Amino acid sequence: MADEIAARHRWQADAVTTLSAKGTRLNRRGLETRSTLLRVAVRCLAEGGPDAVSANLVAKEAGVTWGTVQHQFGDSDGLWAAMLESISERGTTLIPAPADVATLGERVTTVVETIWNALDRPTVRAMYTLRSALPPDTQDLEAEYPRTAAALRDWDRRWEAACREAFEGVDVDPVRLHRVRSLLPGAVRGLHDEQRLSPFADIDGARLGLAEALTAYLSAGTGDTRITS
Repeated sequence: MADEIAARHRWQADAVTTLSAKGTRLNRRGLETRSTLLRVAVRCLAEGGPDAVSANLVAKEAGVTWGTVQHQFGDSDGLWAAMLESISERGTTLIPAPADVATLGERVTTVVETIWNALDRPTVRAMYTLRSALPPDTQDLEAEYPRTAAALRDWDRRWEAACREAFEGVDVDPVRLHRVRSLLPGAVRGLHDEQRLSPFADIDGARLGLAEALTAYLSAGTGDTRITS
């Protein structure tokens, strides 16, 4: 009973704040359709390659017409932006809060392992597939997919804030931390991909080496190069 009441309250809150592309309030069926489309969008992108980035495919897989997608999101830009926003709204912690006594090496290792584990999540795979299919040039992306670009910028801000919080309380040069923040997703994803391409490679050792190298880079002048395996 309590679960039913909580679910009803969540729906009522959504009904107040969630609007169609035309600005009309969505009823319960509309909210359910929207939720289905977003869920199917994540699944299609997580399971497929760049060719899966198709709003028409999402509509087909969800069993609705293109007109329904337009009513809900306006166009494909609105769909992808809403998908990214819905993932963000789930409140997933990007990086666990470090203990006050955690060393620099332990913090780096936590960040590396957090990214590594996240790469197997459908939502993260969906985001990577989407980004791979979008225009690589920032100006082109913002011109063709302005709402999606804004949602991606929001994710980047969240990632920057998460990294900053992960290293609070330790003596880290902010310029070097910014460089590491920019390097980490691609570096860890590269090792994750290499795991499938080179089954005999020591990927665990490579992850540890990456964490040790980044710790040494960040600890310049701090004297703290400890790492946990």
